[in-house]
Amino acid sequence: MKVLISDNLHPDGIAVFERHPSIAVDVRPGLSPEELKQAIRDADALVIRSATKVTADLIQAAPHLKVVGRAGTGLDNVDISAASKRGIVVMNTPGGNTITTAEHAITLLLALARNVPQAAQSMREGKWEKKKFQGTEIFNKTLGIIGVGRIGSVVAARALGLNMRVLGYDPFISKEAVGATGIELVSLDELLARSDFITIHTPKIKEKLLNREAFRKMKPGVRLINCARGGLIDEQALLAALQEGQVAGAALDVFEQEPPPPDFPLRRHPNVICTPHLGASTEEAQANVSLAICEQVLEYLLHGTIMNAVNAPSLSREALAKLRPYLTLAEAMGSFQAQLTEGAITTVTVSYVGEVSKLDTQPLTHSILKGLLFPVVGDEVNYVNAPSMAANRGILVSEEKIATSEDFATLIRLSVRAGMEENSLAGTIFGKYEPRIVRINKFRLEAIPEGHMLFIYNTDRPGVIGAIGTTIGRHNINIARMTVGQEKERGQNIILLTTDTPVTPECLQAVRDLEHVAQAIPLEL
Repeated sequence: MKVLISDNLHPDGIAVFERHPSIAVDVRPGLSPEELKQAIRDADALVIRSATKVTADLIQAAPHLKVVGRAGTGLDNVDISAASKRGIVVMNTPGGNTITTAEHAITLLLALARNVPQAAQSMREGKWEKKKFQGTEIFNKTLGIIGVGRIGSVVAARALGLNMRVLGYDPFISKEAVGATGIELVSLDELLARSDFITIHTPKIKEKLLNREAFRKMKPGVRLINCARGGLIDEQALLAALQEGQVAGAALDVFEQEPPPPDFPLRRHPNVICTPHLGASTEEAQANVSLAICEQVLEYLLHGTIMNAVNAPSLSREALAKLRPYLTLAEAMGSFQAQLTEGAITTVTVSYVGEVSKLDTQPLTHSILKGLLFPVVGDEVNYVNAPSMAANRGILVSEEKIATSEDFATLIRLSVRAGMEENSLAGTIFGKYEPRIVRINKFRLEAIPEGHMLFIYNTDRPGVIGAIGTTIGRHNINIARMTVGQEKERGQNIILLTTDTPVTPECLQAVRDLEHVAQAIPLEL
């Protein structure tokens, strides 16, 4: 069997394959896209870091490919949907970069407080500018952490050790889950208003997390750190806030475009520290993730064992074939609920009704939790760690099996509670392979849970649906499918739209401004 390694990988990982007689390892970093297509034609496995782009075209050029392994966490460079359609397992190494990324954030915080890079450069130029680079202490200062997950919680522990006060914002974690960590959970607005330093540790999201409006809410003279994902900060808005003095300084390890262009204005700003995506770049972290992913890929090739996969649970191939339609449905239902529910989810109740109750439902519950957590933590969650991540966030999970069917021969019901809010969802399989959402709370409908979607809650009045369609069309967005659920007694509707492209923020606001539209929520499934 052939393993292609197309990015620079630590020697400890490569040695895992070289020691095994049945594995031919081909280490070829830096290939062009066309060269990569030729190299992958007879490969059974592909091991990458962040440089290789695993596109649908590349997958199409690899008829023997069984597994893609990413040495690290982020999978923005892998077309997971295309891989899943081909039955290719995609694995990563969650947790391998936790300490090194958290340490880099703390390093940037200290460098930002004391102007270390700027002063060092001044010294290299033969200058002695002691007064110019006067800094600020971090003792008794307030650090706001946006995203109190795996990395954010380590940053918090380090900051508390430096005698900082720590605020945390994470809408998907409860105060009980934070417990006695020393983090004070607050709203985003309160964090922005009170923090002297702000660091971001969230997955990539569709909208800019820190935009012009957010900068206006910040304490004057705040300092920002981003070691998470490029695109979380509106870089133009940050530049304006720096020029106005609202933001005293920023330390950025990630950027919307990587590498940034030579004329990137933040690169040249005197109060900005830029590092070239070094969050995971330590000898220890690279050795750990390289060794881990190569061992995982080898186990899969030799024994069919799936570990830390983002698109397949740990199952035999036979069991996976039987469960695959339900796994797709379960994950989509979890993701749907996460995006529909506001606040920290505290309880999840799953009911398996009819034919599905006769199967091994544990992988399905894992799928639901993976879908539920993915909008919150991104690529950090997989089928293996989803239950423990849910438990760490204080989510109580229960399931039941009901042998007798109701309206459908097979049905999955998923109820989620956050505070006083509870949402219920039901899904089934049409034919052998087609997942459908058939109920949302009290509304019955039939919707395909995939693609760019818009959930709308509206008053059942003539002309409302037409106005919604016209508004979306006015923003040059094509509606591919529309499903309507009606509750005649209360005169209310829900509408699920599938669009060819994501609904823009401007379009979303226009829909929300329509008369008789009570709610409009974009969903990505």
